[in-house]
Amino acid sequence: MARIIVITSGKGGVGKTTTAINLAAAMNHFGKDVLIIDGNFSTPNVGIHLNAAEVPISLNHILKGKVDPLEAVYEHESGMKVMPSSLSIKELKRTKSERLKDFKDQFKNISENIIVDCAAGLGNEASHAIEMADELIIVTNPEMPAVTDALKAVKLAEQLKKPIMGIIVTRVRKDKIEVSSEVVKEMIEIPILGMVPEDEYVRKSISIKSPVVHFYPRSRAARAYKEIAAKILDVPYNSKKDQERIIRRLLQKLGLRS
Repeated sequence: MARIIVITSGKGGVGKTTTAINLAAAMNHFGKDVLIIDGNFSTPNVGIHLNAAEVPISLNHILKGKVDPLEAVYEHESGMKVMPSSLSIKELKRTKSERLKDFKDQFKNISENIIVDCAAGLGNEASHAIEMADELIIVTNPEMPAVTDALKAVKLAEQLKKPIMGIIVTRVRKDKIEVSSEVVKEMIEIPILGMVPEDEYVRKSISIKSPVVHFYPRSRAARAYKEIAAKILDVPYNSKKDQERIIRRLLQKLGLRS
């Protein structure tokens, strides 16, 4: 049965879009048909991250009833399907985000696994994307302001009566400054789906406009996202066997291997 998973956060800058994209890429890695939708109309970044910033037909056109949803679907080189939103301010002003839920069934006809990148925060745009969800995943950083805002996102989900699958904590350094996973879990009272480490390959993947799961599949962040996707899909995955060999990384740093 097809399902829509909305990726949300209490605040911006926590890696929500990066997580949505790489979770979709990780599902695709396991052979699943996946569609990622950019449900963030104010600051759409999915297309930018995936080298599809300017497209002739976008989600905005769907909500205005101008096109069939299939017409706004593009395929990334990784294999996953992408439905970007428009970067145009004019399109933003004409777009009614509350119409998202009206197309829920049509989106489910396109793919069995649908990941929606939601607008950050707790405003109307975020609420409209959450209303379309079958389940939610909340993204946060191991910092107190981010965790506090994630708790607000949980409360919003409860008000909208939407089940939360769990929390993904990104940019984890495991130093003495950050909030521990135990404290995050205790504060938010939601299961932690996974901890994604701070990884230079994430920044590199953004610069080349490809998911880290696709372009640097054995990096620490990529393996963390694959672990989370495997848990969601209930498929086997051994992160240790997928680990990059130390000698390979050394050769890369010396410029002896690409």
